Amino acid sequence: MATHTYALELTWTGDRGTGTTGYRDYDRSVLARGAGLPDLELSADRAFRGDRSRWNPEVLLVAALSECHLLSFLHVAVTRGVTVVGYEDTPVGTMEQSGLGGHFTEVLLRPVVTVADAAHVGLVPELHETAGEACFIASSVNFPVRHAPTTRVAG
Repeated sequence: MATHTYALELTWTGDRGTGTTGYRDYDRSVLARGAGLPDLELSADRAFRGDRSRWNPEVLLVAALSECHLLSFLHVAVTRGVTVVGYEDTPVGTMEQSGLGGHFTEVLLRPVVTVADAAHVGLVPELHETAGEACFIASSVNFPVRHAPTTRVAG
């Protein structure tokens, strides 16, 4: 078994000079930094007084699930001899808020995969299933990550 550690620096940059003296008195701006990575400007979701021009944790979670599935899918495709020449996704996450807390109820991945050979179209659903099982992020969450894939053939 291999253990991997992921570290970053997260700094709240939203003090307007009065700190958190009131709910509307501070900005939700955050700066994430990682060694050798570009800075990532973060905020809360707009619904929670955040800056819509910045990434928020909820969108980042959906993005992490989508990218993890994509990378797992490409790996599984290579091991099965399927040549993928295009992959796009428009994932959607659903979160229910209840008072101060809340939780995601599901994330729906909607990948559109383009394969080079029409003979491989029938394998693609199985590849998505295997990729879903292989995705580290999907296996770490306590809500369903569903797939509604579309397959295309190049040319």
